[in-house]
Amino acid sequence: MGKVYRFRLAVRCIIFAACIILYAQRPEALDILQGDHFFKSFSALHLLWAVWMAGMAGQLIPVKQPVALGSQKLFKIRFAKAEEGFEAHRLKEYMAGAHRGALKVFLLWALLIALIGVLRFSGILGDAELFLISVFFYVCDLICVVIWCPFRLMMKTRCCTTCRIFNWDHLMMFSPMAFVKGFYARSLFVMSAVVWIVWEAGVFLHPERFWEGSNASLRCVNCTDKLCVRPWKNKRIRS
Repeated sequence: MGKVYRFRLAVRCIIFAACIILYAQRPEALDILQGDHFFKSFSALHLLWAVWMAGMAGQLIPVKQPVALGSQKLFKIRFAKAEEGFEAHRLKEYMAGAHRGALKVFLLWALLIALIGVLRFSGILGDAELFLISVFFYVCDLICVVIWCPFRLMMKTRCCTTCRIFNWDHLMMFSPMAFVKGFYARSLFVMSAVVWIVWEAGVFLHPERFWEGSNASLRCVNCTDKLCVRPWKNKRIRS
Protein backbone atom coordinates (compact mmCIF):
# COMPACT_ATOMS: atom_id res chain seq x y z
CA MET A 1 0.00 0.00 0.00
CA GLY A 2 2.88 2.36 0.73
CA LYS A 3 4.22 1.89 -2.81
CA VAL A 4 0.74 2.45 -4.23
CA TYR A 5 0.42 5.73 -2.36
CA ARG A 6 3.83 6.94 -3.52
CA PHE A 7 2.81 6.19 -7.11
CA ARG A 8 -0.46 8.05 -6.58
CA LEU A 9 1.42 11.06 -5.23
CA ALA A 10 3.52 11.19 -8.41
CA VAL A 11 0.37 10.99 -10.53
CA ARG A 12 -1.31 13.76 -8.53
CA CYS A 13 1.72 16.01 -9.03
CA ILE A 14 1.43 15.45 -12.78
CA ILE A 15 -2.30 16.23 -12.65
CA PHE A 16 -1.63 19.44 -10.74
CA ALA A 17 1.01 20.51 -13.27
CA ALA A 18 -1.39 19.73 -16.13
CA CYS A 19 -4.14 21.81 -14.51
CA ILE A 20 -1.79 24.78 -14.12
CA ILE A 21 -0.84 24.53 -17.79
CA LEU A 22 -4.52 24.32 -18.72
CA TYR A 23 -5.26 27.36 -16.56
CA ALA A 24 -2.46 29.34 -18.22
CA GLN A 25 -2.90 28.28 -21.84
CA ARG A 26 -6.54 27.21 -22.20
CA PRO A 27 -8.52 28.99 -19.47
CA GLU A 28 -11.76 28.38 -21.39
CA ALA A 29 -11.42 24.67 -20.52
CA LEU A 30 -12.26 25.60 -16.94
CA ASP A 31 -15.65 26.93 -18.00
CA ILE A 32 -16.88 23.47 -16.99
CA LEU A 33 -16.98 24.89 -13.45
CA GLN A 34 -19.75 27.31 -14.35
CA GLY A 35 -23.44 26.49 -13.96
CA ASP A 36 -24.55 23.50 -16.01
CA HIS A 37 -21.54 23.55 -18.37
CA PHE A 38 -20.67 20.12 -16.96
CA PHE A 39 -23.41 18.67 -19.18
CA LYS A 40 -22.68 20.62 -22.38
CA SER A 41 -19.40 19.06 -23.55
CA PHE A 42 -16.83 16.45 -22.56
CA SER A 43 -13.27 17.20 -21.43
CA ALA A 44 -10.40 15.70 -19.46
CA LEU A 45 -11.76 17.45 -16.39
CA HIS A 46 -14.75 15.11 -16.54
CA LEU A 47 -12.32 12.22 -16.09
CA LEU A 48 -10.76 13.95 -13.08
CA TRP A 49 -14.25 14.48 -11.63
CA ALA A 50 -14.97 10.75 -12.11
CA VAL A 51 -11.70 9.79 -10.39
CA TRP A 52 -12.55 12.01 -7.43
CA MET A 53 -16.09 10.67 -7.19
CA ALA A 54 -14.87 7.07 -7.38
CA GLY A 55 -12.34 7.75 -4.62
CA MET A 56 -15.06 9.08 -2.35
CA ALA A 57 -17.38 6.18 -3.18
CA GLY A 58 -14.57 3.83 -2.17
CA GLN A 59 -14.61 5.36 1.30
CA LEU A 60 -18.31 4.61 1.64
CA ILE A 61 -18.13 0.93 0.68
CA PRO A 62 -16.68 -1.69 3.07
CA VAL A 63 -13.89 -3.43 1.13
CA LYS A 64 -10.49 -4.85 2.03
CA GLN A 65 -8.56 -3.85 -1.08
CA PRO A 66 -7.31 -1.59 -2.58
CA VAL A 67 -8.52 0.96 0.01
CA ALA A 68 -6.25 1.59 2.99
CA LEU A 69 -7.25 0.16 6.38
CA GLY A 70 -7.11 3.63 7.91
CA SER A 71 -9.93 4.69 5.62
CA GLN A 72 -12.00 1.56 6.21
CA LYS A 73 -11.71 1.10 9.95
CA LEU A 74 -15.19 2.48 10.53
CA PHE A 75 -16.64 -0.70 9.00
CA LYS A 76 -17.22 -3.97 10.86
CA ILE A 77 -15.41 -5.92 8.14
CA ARG A 78 -12.11 -4.31 9.23
CA PHE A 79 -12.69 -4.77 12.96
CA ALA A 80 -10.82 -7.46 14.88
CA LYS A 81 -11.84 -7.48 18.52
CA ALA A 82 -8.81 -7.32 20.78
CA GLU A 83 -8.61 -10.32 23.08
CA GLU A 84 -6.02 -8.66 25.29
CA GLY A 85 -5.32 -5.11 26.40
CA PHE A 86 -8.85 -3.74 26.11
CA GLU A 87 -10.12 -1.56 28.94
CA ALA A 88 -13.30 0.46 28.51
CA HIS A 89 -12.05 3.47 30.48
CA ARG A 90 -8.88 3.64 28.34
CA LEU A 91 -10.98 3.63 25.18
CA LYS A 92 -12.99 6.55 26.58
CA GLU A 93 -9.82 8.44 27.46
CA TYR A 94 -8.28 7.78 24.05
CA MET A 95 -11.34 8.95 22.14
CA ALA A 96 -11.64 12.07 24.29
CA GLY A 97 -8.08 13.01 23.32
CA ALA A 98 -8.75 12.13 19.68
CA HIS A 99 -11.84 14.34 19.64
CA ARG A 100 -9.86 17.26 21.07
CA GLY A 101 -7.23 16.86 18.40
CA ALA A 102 -9.87 16.61 15.67
CA LEU A 103 -11.53 19.79 16.93
CA LYS A 104 -8.21 21.66 16.72
CA VAL A 105 -7.74 20.51 13.12
CA PHE A 106 -11.34 21.40 12.25
CA LEU A 107 -11.02 24.92 13.64
CA LEU A 108 -7.68 25.50 11.90
CA TRP A 109 -9.09 24.30 8.58
CA ALA A 110 -12.26 26.33 9.05
CA LEU A 111 -10.12 29.45 9.47
CA LEU A 112 -8.21 28.65 6.29
CA ILE A 113 -11.41 28.09 4.30
CA ALA A 114 -12.92 31.27 5.77
CA LEU A 115 -9.87 33.18 4.49
CA ILE A 116 -10.32 31.60 1.06
CA GLY A 117 -13.99 32.61 1.19
CA VAL A 118 -13.06 36.23 1.97
CA LEU A 119 -10.68 36.26 -0.99
CA ARG A 120 -13.40 34.75 -3.17
CA PHE A 121 -16.08 37.29 -2.29
CA SER A 122 -13.62 40.16 -2.54
CA GLY A 123 -12.97 39.19 -6.14
CA ILE A 124 -9.33 38.19 -5.67
CA LEU A 125 -10.05 34.50 -6.34
CA GLY A 126 -12.31 33.24 -9.11
CA ASP A 127 -13.75 29.82 -9.88
CA ALA A 128 -10.63 28.69 -11.73
CA GLU A 129 -8.34 29.69 -8.86
CA LEU A 130 -10.53 27.86 -6.35
CA PHE A 131 -10.34 24.77 -8.56
CA LEU A 132 -6.53 24.97 -8.60
CA ILE A 133 -6.49 25.31 -4.81
CA SER A 134 -8.52 22.09 -4.55
CA VAL A 135 -6.12 20.31 -6.90
CA PHE A 136 -3.22 21.62 -4.80
CA PHE A 137 -4.90 20.21 -1.68
CA TYR A 138 -5.31 16.96 -3.65
CA VAL A 139 -1.51 16.77 -3.84
CA CYS A 140 -1.01 17.87 -0.24
CA ASP A 141 -3.30 15.05 0.93
CA LEU A 142 -0.81 12.39 -0.15
CA ILE A 143 2.18 14.44 0.94
CA CYS A 144 0.68 14.09 4.42
CA VAL A 145 0.47 10.31 3.97
CA VAL A 146 3.74 9.62 2.16
CA ILE A 147 6.15 12.27 3.44
CA TRP A 148 5.05 14.26 6.50
CA CYS A 149 1.74 15.21 8.10
CA PRO A 150 1.51 18.47 10.09
CA PHE A 151 -1.81 17.38 11.57
CA ARG A 152 -0.04 14.64 13.53
CA LEU A 153 1.35 17.40 15.74
CA MET A 154 -2.19 18.27 16.83
CA MET A 155 -3.66 14.77 16.68
CA LYS A 156 -0.66 13.09 18.35
CA THR A 157 -1.38 10.09 16.15
CA ARG A 158 1.18 7.34 15.64
CA CYS A 159 0.40 6.78 11.97
CA CYS A 160 -2.23 7.20 9.26
CA THR A 161 -3.79 3.82 10.01
CA THR A 162 -4.79 4.92 13.51
CA CYS A 163 -5.65 8.51 12.49
CA ARG A 164 -8.95 9.83 13.85
CA ILE A 165 -9.46 12.10 10.82
CA PHE A 166 -8.26 9.84 7.99
CA ASN A 167 -11.42 10.28 5.91
CA TRP A 168 -11.51 14.03 6.30
CA ASP A 169 -9.25 14.27 3.25
CA HIS A 170 -11.89 14.84 0.58
CA LEU A 171 -13.82 17.36 2.65
CA MET A 172 -10.59 19.29 3.11
CA MET A 173 -9.75 19.01 -0.59
CA PHE A 174 -13.10 20.18 -1.84
CA SER A 175 -13.94 22.83 0.76
CA PRO A 176 -12.93 25.60 -1.68
CA MET A 177 -15.49 24.17 -4.13
CA ALA A 178 -18.26 25.30 -1.77
CA PHE A 179 -17.75 28.82 -3.15
CA VAL A 180 -18.25 27.72 -6.78
CA LYS A 181 -21.87 27.56 -7.94
CA GLY A 182 -21.62 25.07 -10.84
CA PHE A 183 -22.59 21.40 -10.75
CA TYR A 184 -18.98 20.23 -11.13
CA ALA A 185 -17.84 21.85 -7.90
CA ARG A 186 -21.00 21.52 -5.85
CA SER A 187 -21.34 17.79 -6.56
CA LEU A 188 -17.79 17.19 -5.33
CA PHE A 189 -18.30 19.25 -2.21
CA VAL A 190 -21.63 17.59 -1.35
CA MET A 191 -20.19 14.10 -1.88
CA SER A 192 -17.19 14.92 0.32
CA ALA A 193 -19.57 16.14 3.03
CA VAL A 194 -21.49 12.85 2.84
CA VAL A 195 -18.23 10.91 3.28
CA TRP A 196 -17.35 13.06 6.27
CA ILE A 197 -20.76 12.59 7.89
CA VAL A 198 -20.61 8.80 7.46
CA TRP A 199 -17.12 8.77 8.97
CA GLU A 200 -18.10 10.88 11.96
CA ALA A 201 -21.16 8.73 12.53
CA GLY A 202 -18.87 5.70 12.63
CA VAL A 203 -16.56 7.41 15.11
CA PHE A 204 -19.34 8.14 17.58
CA LEU A 205 -21.37 4.96 17.06
CA HIS A 206 -18.43 2.53 17.08
CA PRO A 207 -15.44 4.17 18.81
CA GLU A 208 -13.95 0.75 19.53
CA ARG A 209 -13.10 0.41 15.84
CA PHE A 210 -10.81 3.46 15.97
CA TRP A 211 -8.46 2.48 18.80
CA GLU A 212 -5.76 -0.17 18.53
CA GLY A 213 -6.45 -1.16 22.12
CA SER A 214 -9.85 -2.48 21.08
CA ASN A 215 -9.29 -3.11 17.36
CA ALA A 216 -6.37 -5.47 16.88
CA SER A 217 -6.31 -4.75 13.12
CA LEU A 218 -4.80 -1.34 13.86
CA ARG A 219 -1.78 -2.71 15.71
CA CYS A 220 1.64 -2.61 14.07
CA VAL A 221 2.00 -6.38 14.18
CA ASN A 222 -1.17 -6.82 12.13
CA CYS A 223 -0.73 -3.87 9.77
CA THR A 224 -0.78 -4.64 6.06
CA ASP A 225 -0.76 -1.07 4.71
CA LYS A 226 2.76 -0.14 5.86
CA LEU A 227 2.02 3.53 5.29
CA CYS A 228 4.57 4.45 7.95
CA VAL A 229 7.38 3.27 5.64
CA ARG A 230 9.28 6.14 4.08
CA PRO A 231 11.17 5.65 0.78
CA TRP A 232 14.39 6.93 2.34
CA LYS A 233 14.15 4.62 5.33
CA ASN A 234 14.31 0.85 5.41
CA LYS A 235 12.38 0.35 8.60
CA ARG A 236 8.98 1.11 10.03
CA ILE A 237 8.36 3.95 12.43
CA ARG A 238 7.64 2.65 15.90
CA SER A 239 5.21 4.15 18.33
